[in-house]
Amino acid sequence: MQVKKRPIMNKTAPNRSTAIINGECSNILNWDDIQYQWAFPKYKKMLANFWTPFEINMSQDIKQFPSLTENEQDAFLKIIGLLALLDSIQTDYAGKVADYLTDSSLSALMIILAQQEVIHNHSYTYVLSSIVSKQKQEEVFEFWRTEPILEKRNDFVTNGYKEFAENPTVENLLKSIVFDVVLEGLFFYSGFAFFYHLARNQKMVATSTMINYINRDEQIHVDLFVKIFKEVLKQYPGQNTQELAHFVRHTFEEAANLEIEWARYIIGNKIDGIFLKDVEDYIKFYANVRANQLGFERPFEGYRSNPLRWIIAYEEVDLGKSDFFEQKSRQYVKVNHVDNGFDEL
Repeated sequence: MQVKKRPIMNKTAPNRSTAIINGECSNILNWDDIQYQWAFPKYKKMLANFWTPFEINMSQDIKQFPSLTENEQDAFLKIIGLLALLDSIQTDYAGKVADYLTDSSLSALMIILAQQEVIHNHSYTYVLSSIVSKQKQEEVFEFWRTEPILEKRNDFVTNGYKEFAENPTVENLLKSIVFDVVLEGLFFYSGFAFFYHLARNQKMVATSTMINYINRDEQIHVDLFVKIFKEVLKQYPGQNTQELAHFVRHTFEEAANLEIEWARYIIGNKIDGIFLKDVEDYIKFYANVRANQLGFERPFEGYRSNPLRWIIAYEEVDLGKSDFFEQKSRQYVKVNHVDNGFDEL
């Protein structure tokens, strides 16, 4: 079944949407009259997380980068190049999904998500312009064209997005969301582990702070897409087939193998203090977490606990406290007010 684009305005439709896709909605957003009660708390959380790269003081990282080992510098730059490519794709994908959500509150969340991806990309430019020459910066933003392993990983996700963009059916939307969860919930994670490892050793702490903010955003994005995925299945229960379950399992198995291949290439045995086996187990652990979030069987037997126990402190920072990097307050919430009667997530 095809998915129809949401009209800019529909005078005969109610403000509260009748369905998540292929529904009726005036396209007028009234946060006190929305269909999905989890949308407003999600909106608040996304706003509370607002940050910009300008808030991060890069002075110490500028001094430290030349003292990193050659392997650390190489991994640092190539991972930044990977992240820049993935977040660029993500900005565009979020906008395409927003066009087909016949719920004004959810399309609004997609626009905020896309804006946050723009900030992520700005942060990579900000980091690189601080620590390397303009010529080197341009090289990093071309890595996606020249690194065969990157090309294979990137094609895996972009082809899934392309299927939906070119043929927007309910099935292709669901499959594209699985690829989204791969991108935001798995493909960044060996890169995140590398930056957190540097921070644990008091190296490039400002960059790792920024990575933590990005990591935090991506966790919220994954949860948003998981909610949309489940709402679409609720609307179209006939899509919840064994074929879809097989697709999810196979996709996460292949994605984990691609991420492991990248970790072996970029980290391998070249970075002191990171054990490749732990990173591989970490990737399989997160593949299991993400498949389970979507409501399907975990693709890898075992791998139920995080093997990188030290990384939890970097992934799960309380917004209301000063962060572990001791760089700035993490409290972004500006005001407290009545939450439109909705419960917090």
